Amino acid sequence: MNVGTIAEIRSHFPALERTHNGQPVAYFDGPGGTQVPRAVADAMVEYLYHHNANTDWAYPSSAETDAAIASAREAYADFLNASPNEIVFGANMTTLTFHLSRALGRELAPGDEVVVTELDHHANVDPWRELAKERGLCVRTVRMIPETGQLDFDDLGRLINDRTKIVAIGAASNALGTINDVSKATGMAHDAGALAVVDAVHYAPHCLPDVRAIGCDFLVCSAYKFYGPHIGILYGKHDLLQSTSFPRLLPAHAAAPENAETGTLNHEGIVGAAAAVDFFASLSPANNGRRARLQSTFDALHARGSVLTKSLWDGLSTIDGVHLFGPPPSQPRTPTISFTVDGIDSRRAAQKLADRGVFCSHGDFYAMTVVERLGLSVGGLVRAGCAMYTTPEEISRLVEGVASLNTPAR
Repeated sequence: MNVGTIAEIRSHFPALERTHNGQPVAYFDGPGGTQVPRAVADAMVEYLYHHNANTDWAYPSSAETDAAIASAREAYADFLNASPNEIVFGANMTTLTFHLSRALGRELAPGDEVVVTELDHHANVDPWRELAKERGLCVRTVRMIPETGQLDFDDLGRLINDRTKIVAIGAASNALGTINDVSKATGMAHDAGALAVVDAVHYAPHCLPDVRAIGCDFLVCSAYKFYGPHIGILYGKHDLLQSTSFPRLLPAHAAAPENAETGTLNHEGIVGAAAAVDFFASLSPANNGRRARLQSTFDALHARGSVLTKSLWDGLSTIDGVHLFGPPPSQPRTPTISFTVDGIDSRRAAQKLADRGVFCSHGDFYAMTVVERLGLSVGGLVRAGCAMYTTPEEISRLVEGVASLNTPAR
């Protein structure tokens, strides 16, 4: 496995040239949105300058837009191990999930049940809760184990029953980095005759999704979490997309996947999102197909990320007053670590780190139930996520910065 040196990877990202207070910026905010390589921005500019048009009309730039969208569906089919006619584009994961919940809700009746989890980003929780209010459904919530930051699968088994119609579960926790066994959860849902909806927003930047292996019915992710623009992607099994009654304008496409898309799409965003997939593939020297090159790239980046994660975890563990949350590096997890520091709230900690050119996010990250279950609802967490451009030197700077947070100034 070889994706080039870290210096070669970093050379693609203009944002890494930024300095703050005389220090090069170390971006640990990737779980909220990564930086973008030149290839992605260039593809968007090329589209806007030379091909910008609406779809389905009989002139060249419109046909070129149609072709660009079709090409992007092929790119995401490879990214997710799906078929192009199973790829839906939308504004973002949250909007797509609300749209999906409303569509699926048309077939649900009062007393039907939806299972969500405490570990999830609320974008895969609240759309189902809102649907429950509208349709008289019952929402059951799987508990998180606070001591480990992992999902209680025994509780999941207890909550799924013959009234369960949908199981909504995250593949990875954006707050704690926990990776869930979504294949197991999908199997449990299907055994009860329920649909499985997987939130892969935090998973997809770090582990190449495989919807066939997972077996899920729907999966959502966001390109801006893996080096693309702000746009969301929904996978749905083709027969389910076709049979689901999505709200739509009467003249709009009735066939999947376009039946699940509303209005004029963000064409330049779709082009940029496809370029992000091709950027991943370009890092692999293999000459085989795009899916294989993607897998090679992800395997290599995962190995690098695991080393960085252990270094960060071990470094933070040595600092008095620092508390780490979520599974340790020996357990399935992404390279995202959240922590608190005694005597300083998460916002102030992030501000002081930023003064040193180290950018981390803070708060609850829309995973507010996780923060509440950890007893941190007032201050929240500081979150540091490693990306493909993160270096060991940046890990050292972060650890040193955290160590300095409660050190009196001289």
